[in-house]
Amino acid sequence: MNPPDDSARARMHGESPTRAARRRIRAADHRHHTAGLADSFVQANVCILPKAWADDFLLYCQRNPKPCPLLAVSDVGDPRLPALGQDIDIRSDVPAYCIFRDGELVDEMSDISGLWRDDLVTFALGCSFSFEWALLEAGIRLKHIERGESVSMYVTNVDTERAGRFHGKLVVSMRPLEPADAIRAIQVTSRFPRVHGAPVHLGSPSAIGIERLDQPYLGIGTTDVAPDELPVFWACGVTPHSAITAARPPLAITHKPGHMLITDLANASLASF
Repeated sequence: MNPPDDSARARMHGESPTRAARRRIRAADHRHHTAGLADSFVQANVCILPKAWADDFLLYCQRNPKPCPLLAVSDVGDPRLPALGQDIDIRSDVPAYCIFRDGELVDEMSDISGLWRDDLVTFALGCSFSFEWALLEAGIRLKHIERGESVSMYVTNVDTERAGRFHGKLVVSMRPLEPADAIRAIQVTSRFPRVHGAPVHLGSPSAIGIERLDQPYLGIGTTDVAPDELPVFWACGVTPHSAITAARPPLAITHKPGHMLITDLANASLASF
């Protein structure tokens, strides 16, 4: 007999699967990507900035809702995000964080309690992992889920709209799909504008400045596209990495790509009918 999965264990102990997942992450029992984890619940990209930079970034998100759809913004200095989960502590509830200093990625950490300051503001952005459950329910194969991998991401040559000091190139996630599934995926994901919505491109990667699919951003994710498949690209919540590199704030903290914040919001609650 197979051991119970996370959801089954959570039910056995009267705990929601999202709280169970966050508890494991907080205890350093899960430091891997979160694709397929608590898969009926919303996952969020994370960007944390000093208050002096927060207004510009908020405007950047408002002007670029495809890659940066806002789900929640914290109070200044408050590590909680009660709109997304009453027990969330952003300092410890993401499996891995990227640390930027003056726009340069300088470190990765599994806990940022030691970096926390009273002037930091957390932005939670919608994530494409949240629409994948709908793709799976529609019978669409997702290679990275089947393989236990993360989705691949790429920096494009497409400019985002500038807001104050923030600007940069659009980052996209890619899923290889058969043509009929690609059409169905457009229909399905169009219902989820708060988690990137419909794809921004499909077909030739070079048309958006991607020269090699086998060289994803930070080397993460499934990259192979079979002869009977099309690469389908969605706007991605890793775009803030590009904006941070361009704006060069003294400190910025994000999730490591693929390593998301798991919230208590149901994926279905974000669907637009």
